[in-house]
Amino acid sequence: MNKILSGVKSLFLKPEYGFYIVAEKENKIAGCLMITFEWSDWRDGLLWWIQSVYIAPEYRRQGVFSKMYKFVSDYAKKEKAVGLRLYVEKNNTEAQKTYRSLGMEETKYKLFEQVFCDGKTDAINGA
Repeated sequence: MNKILSGVKSLFLKPEYGFYIVAEKENKIAGCLMITFEWSDWRDGLLWWIQSVYIAPEYRRQGVFSKMYKFVSDYAKKEKAVGLRLYVEKNNTEAQKTYRSLGMEETKYKLFEQVFCDGKTDAINGA
């Protein structure tokens, strides 16, 4: 948990990296997501990445993400972002249906990575 808390604090200290969106329903946190930025030279602008999406179980399938997505999409257009992106686990078909219903399309790209510091392991182990 310390790694996650450290990561959240870092984003607040470095707003140039991104920001959070939090949805409330009935004075409770219903969901949240994080926006980070990627510079695209061949588009000459910023792509906004939707990351760390979480909807509390009791608020799922109630349009919480759709409302957050509309807010982010409208805000990104206002700020002249060149587009929105997100990644989703291959087997998370319900999320993929939601993203398609909002007008997002699966890209031709595959994601590759090389991880130097696995924060996920620390979060799972409670370090």
